[in-house]
Amino acid sequence: MWLKKSNTVLAAAFILFILWFGTEFILSPQTTAPGFGLPSWPSGDGDGFLIVKGIRDVVLALVLGVLLVTGHRRALGWVLLVEALAAYGDMATVLAHHGSVATALGVHCLTATLMVVNGLLILLETRKVAVVMRPATSAG
Repeated sequence: MWLKKSNTVLAAAFILFILWFGTEFILSPQTTAPGFGLPSWPSGDGDGFLIVKGIRDVVLALVLGVLLVTGHRRALGWVLLVEALAAYGDMATVLAHHGSVATALGVHCLTATLMVVNGLLILLETRKVAVVMRPATSAG
Protein backbone atom coordinates (compact mmCIF):
# COMPACT_ATOMS: atom_id res chain seq x y z
CA MET A 1 0.00 0.00 0.00
CA TRP A 2 2.90 2.39 0.73
CA LEU A 3 4.17 1.88 -2.85
CA LYS A 4 0.84 2.97 -4.31
CA LYS A 5 0.66 6.04 -2.06
CA SER A 6 4.22 7.13 -2.77
CA ASN A 7 3.74 6.54 -6.52
CA THR A 8 0.57 8.63 -6.42
CA VAL A 9 2.27 11.48 -4.57
CA LEU A 10 5.22 11.47 -6.96
CA ALA A 11 2.98 11.34 -10.06
CA ALA A 12 0.85 14.18 -8.67
CA ALA A 13 4.02 16.22 -8.03
CA PHE A 14 5.09 15.69 -11.64
CA ILE A 15 1.69 16.72 -12.90
CA LEU A 16 1.67 19.91 -10.84
CA PHE A 17 5.29 20.75 -11.71
CA ILE A 18 4.80 20.21 -15.47
CA LEU A 19 1.49 22.10 -15.40
CA TRP A 20 3.04 25.03 -13.52
CA PHE A 21 6.12 25.16 -15.76
CA GLY A 22 4.02 24.97 -18.94
CA THR A 23 1.66 27.67 -17.73
CA GLU A 24 4.61 29.93 -16.93
CA PHE A 25 5.89 29.52 -20.50
CA ILE A 26 2.46 30.46 -21.86
CA LEU A 27 1.85 33.46 -19.58
CA SER A 28 5.37 34.81 -19.28
CA PRO A 29 7.70 33.23 -21.84
CA GLN A 30 10.48 35.82 -21.68
CA THR A 31 10.88 35.63 -17.90
CA THR A 32 10.53 31.85 -17.75
CA ALA A 33 12.73 31.00 -20.72
CA PRO A 34 16.15 31.63 -19.11
CA GLY A 35 15.52 28.75 -16.69
CA PHE A 36 15.31 26.30 -19.61
CA GLY A 37 19.10 26.30 -20.03
CA LEU A 38 19.72 27.53 -23.55
CA PRO A 39 22.38 30.23 -24.04
CA SER A 40 20.23 32.49 -26.25
CA TRP A 41 16.58 32.98 -27.07
CA PRO A 42 14.69 33.72 -30.26
CA SER A 43 14.61 37.40 -31.12
CA GLY A 44 11.71 39.36 -32.47
CA ASP A 45 8.53 37.33 -32.44
CA GLY A 46 10.22 34.26 -30.95
CA ASP A 47 7.82 34.19 -28.00
CA GLY A 48 5.50 32.05 -30.11
CA PHE A 49 7.97 29.17 -30.02
CA LEU A 50 8.26 29.45 -26.26
CA ILE A 51 4.47 29.42 -25.92
CA VAL A 52 4.36 26.24 -28.05
CA LYS A 53 6.70 24.64 -25.48
CA GLY A 54 4.35 25.76 -22.72
CA ILE A 55 1.31 24.32 -24.47
CA ARG A 56 3.18 21.02 -24.95
CA ASP A 57 3.95 20.86 -21.22
CA VAL A 58 0.37 21.68 -20.20
CA VAL A 59 -0.97 18.94 -22.49
CA LEU A 60 1.57 16.43 -21.13
CA ALA A 61 0.48 17.28 -17.58
CA LEU A 62 -3.23 17.01 -18.42
CA VAL A 63 -2.77 13.56 -19.97
CA LEU A 64 -1.04 12.36 -16.80
CA GLY A 65 -3.69 14.03 -14.65
CA VAL A 66 -6.58 12.35 -16.49
CA LEU A 67 -4.95 8.94 -16.09
CA LEU A 68 -4.29 9.52 -12.39
CA VAL A 69 -7.76 10.86 -11.60
CA THR A 70 -9.55 8.11 -13.54
CA GLY A 71 -7.50 5.39 -11.88
CA HIS A 72 -5.83 4.04 -15.01
CA ARG A 73 -2.62 3.38 -13.13
CA ARG A 74 -1.00 0.93 -15.54
CA ALA A 75 -1.53 3.35 -18.43
CA LEU A 76 -0.17 6.11 -16.18
CA GLY A 77 3.04 4.14 -15.71
CA TRP A 78 3.48 3.66 -19.45
CA VAL A 79 2.70 7.28 -20.24
CA LEU A 80 5.21 8.48 -17.63
CA LEU A 81 7.85 6.40 -19.42
CA VAL A 82 6.92 7.84 -22.80
CA GLU A 83 6.62 11.44 -21.58
CA ALA A 84 10.06 11.20 -19.98
CA LEU A 85 11.34 11.27 -23.56
CA ALA A 86 10.22 14.91 -23.80
CA ALA A 87 12.40 15.83 -20.82
CA TYR A 88 15.33 13.80 -22.20
CA GLY A 89 14.76 15.63 -25.50
CA ASP A 90 14.89 18.97 -23.69
CA MET A 91 18.16 17.88 -22.09
CA ALA A 92 19.61 16.88 -25.47
CA THR A 93 18.48 20.18 -27.00
CA VAL A 94 20.17 22.22 -24.27
CA LEU A 95 23.39 20.22 -24.58
CA ALA A 96 23.38 20.28 -28.41
CA HIS A 97 23.03 24.07 -28.42
CA HIS A 98 25.85 24.65 -25.92
CA GLY A 99 23.48 25.58 -23.11
CA SER A 100 23.89 25.14 -19.40
CA VAL A 101 25.15 21.63 -18.61
CA ALA A 102 23.99 22.09 -15.01
CA THR A 103 20.42 22.84 -16.14
CA ALA A 104 20.46 20.07 -18.76
CA LEU A 105 21.48 17.48 -16.18
CA GLY A 106 20.10 18.96 -12.96
CA VAL A 107 16.66 19.86 -14.30
CA HIS A 108 15.85 18.02 -17.53
CA CYS A 109 17.78 14.78 -17.03
CA LEU A 110 16.87 14.51 -13.35
CA THR A 111 13.19 15.13 -14.10
CA ALA A 112 13.19 12.57 -16.92
CA THR A 113 14.97 9.97 -14.83
CA LEU A 114 12.59 10.43 -11.90
CA MET A 115 9.67 10.10 -14.33
CA VAL A 116 11.14 6.82 -15.57
CA VAL A 117 11.57 5.58 -12.00
CA ASN A 118 8.01 6.61 -11.12
CA GLY A 119 6.66 4.96 -14.27
CA LEU A 120 8.52 1.73 -13.59
CA LEU A 121 7.37 1.68 -9.96
CA ILE A 122 3.76 2.17 -11.05
CA LEU A 123 4.15 -0.68 -13.55
CA LEU A 124 5.64 -2.82 -10.78
CA GLU A 125 2.78 -1.88 -8.46
CA THR A 126 0.15 -2.70 -11.08
CA ARG A 127 1.86 -5.87 -12.34
CA LYS A 128 0.50 -7.85 -9.40
CA VAL A 129 -3.02 -6.70 -10.19
CA ALA A 130 -2.60 -7.50 -13.89
CA VAL A 131 -1.37 -11.03 -13.11
CA VAL A 132 -4.22 -11.70 -10.68
CA MET A 133 -6.80 -10.47 -13.19
CA ARG A 134 -5.72 -12.80 -16.02
CA PRO A 135 -8.39 -15.38 -16.81
CA ALA A 136 -7.52 -18.98 -16.11
CA THR A 137 -7.05 -21.18 -19.15
CA SER A 138 -9.30 -24.18 -19.37
CA ALA A 139 -7.84 -27.61 -19.94
CA GLY A 140 -9.81 -29.56 -22.23
